[in-house]
Amino acid sequence: MSYEFIALTMFASMMVMLLTGQRVFGAIGFVAVVSALLLWGDGGSEIAFSAAMKVMKWYPLLTLPLFIFMGYMLSESGIADDLYRMFHVWMGPLNGGLAIGTMGLMIAVSAMNGLSVAGMAIGASIALPELLRRGYDKIMVTGVIQAGSSLGILVPPSVVLVLYGMIARQPIGQLWIAGALPGLLMATLFIIYIVVRCRLQPHLGPPLPEEERRMVGWGEKLRLLRAGIVPLFIFFSMTGLFLMGITSLVESSAVGATASLVAALVKGRLSAKVLQETVRKTLGVSCMFMWIILAALCFGAVFDGLGAVKAIENFFVGNLGLGPWGILILMQVSYLIMGMFLDDTAMLVIVAPLYVPLVGLLGFDLIWYGVLYTITCQIAYMTPPFGYNLFLMKAMAPPEVSLGDIYRSIIPFVAVMMLGLVLVMAFPQIALWLPNWYYGG
Repeated sequence: MSYEFIALTMFASMMVMLLTGQRVFGAIGFVAVVSALLLWGDGGSEIAFSAAMKVMKWYPLLTLPLFIFMGYMLSESGIADDLYRMFHVWMGPLNGGLAIGTMGLMIAVSAMNGLSVAGMAIGASIALPELLRRGYDKIMVTGVIQAGSSLGILVPPSVVLVLYGMIARQPIGQLWIAGALPGLLMATLFIIYIVVRCRLQPHLGPPLPEEERRMVGWGEKLRLLRAGIVPLFIFFSMTGLFLMGITSLVESSAVGATASLVAALVKGRLSAKVLQETVRKTLGVSCMFMWIILAALCFGAVFDGLGAVKAIENFFVGNLGLGPWGILILMQVSYLIMGMFLDDTAMLVIVAPLYVPLVGLLGFDLIWYGVLYTITCQIAYMTPPFGYNLFLMKAMAPPEVSLGDIYRSIIPFVAVMMLGLVLVMAFPQIALWLPNWYYGG
């Protein structure tokens, strides 16, 4: 039996187990361990043990629970509610202003959280009911919340980029900085779309009524600006200190978690219930990520031992006759297909052992590729018929928002994100200029 056939059998077995509804880490880890035992006998058990030791010795892994704690603390303590009130008052007078404010809220939450799920939960629970009550088009605003929440996996402190950096052995600091400009580019494209669409069709996003605007004076507006001070302080204390070289990556995550805890305490929002809920959610998500990383390392070790990466390279280059860019585009298409069924971490676990070494052999920058992977995950999240975010949005949206409405809502935003992906592929310096400038200096 050839090694290529063994690798194909492993991959097919893993996909079948995933389609049966098994947990991602269980399906991948089981296939990896059983394959190792069948191929190398009792000695194959050392592969799983070695992968577990690598996880335990990965110092950057400490950042995951700290970043997740920070995001949930800000959400559970209601600091995100204050932010939305600020955007609501300042942007409300414009056509589509509340949708623009919602996008601003999503950007702020992304910069404090690093996960798309938290942004989706905040947007669906805080912004969506208010937008619908104000007469905003339900199709447009559900698209706004889904697109905005997807920024959480791109802008720092992106947890997905942390996972990619661990699995691809790339500096997480450089990945963070590389995601900043593409994230801002994507957010800017979203806002431009909202402005143009609401200018052409004002009924989709009506402004706040004149009498309501008169009720909020300049004193109230300036007071509400203080709501933005806390997130800025947390973001600077975490990311700013890291970029200035004062704190390490793990130290900056600890600073962010502590700052969010202090902010909730100062605002009088830190109760036993808030702390308990934050710790419970943090523990659940952190354990899930750790098991997924463990399974990914074990699966990747078996694949490396088989030489599957070289076999895939020969298939793309020799059998299909594709050049480096053709292979890269084919990889991105495969992400879009897998994203209809899997979340970002599952996709990363499945393809990292296959694609990351091949990307390096093709001569592409792995930092830039990490950003491409993340943007493609954003698009795949919202691609019908089975996009991960589509069903998450349905679960959180009010009854009047149907699944058909959610499907239609993401069409223009997916088009905008495809434009952003093409720009970053065509001009790699959008992602690479900032890390090259910072670390080069």
